[in-house]
Amino acid sequence: MAFQILLNIVVALIWMLLQNSFTGVDFAIGYIVGLLLLYVLRRFLSFDFYFRRVLAFIKLFLLFIYKLILSNIEVIKIVLSPKLNIKPGIIAVPTKLKTDWEVTLLSCLISLTPGTLSMNFSEDGRTIFVHSIHVPNKHEAIKEIHNSFEKAIMEVTK
Repeated sequence: MAFQILLNIVVALIWMLLQNSFTGVDFAIGYIVGLLLLYVLRRFLSFDFYFRRVLAFIKLFLLFIYKLILSNIEVIKIVLSPKLNIKPGIIAVPTKLKTDWEVTLLSCLISLTPGTLSMNFSEDGRTIFVHSIHVPNKHEAIKEIHNSFEKAIMEVTK
């Protein structure tokens, strides 16, 4: 992946030299031309197109922002309601993630969303114990984590 990024930057610099213009716009156009070249050459060479991971990372970031906004709204509703009608709970979230840093990233994303906190890991490190301020259905909460954060992390790292 690092070789592809370097190659893309070199193509952008060559584009700037051929245009005899050294502006940011020319670099951006050259970078896009390099992306297109790498995309076409991916069939002939033995590498995976690196920009797919960049797009997956952007998708993960936007997903986090979306979940952050939704959970903030939910916590505001809980705080401003005159009657506390919440069901706090601790759920065990098993994960399919392979490496420790992927599990740590999942744990951090869970903890950074309001109303949830990653408390502990299992002995094997593949189950995260999460405290949530409102858990009406534990199975739905686990399914939500699997279908959102865990799936997006697996797209970035595969």
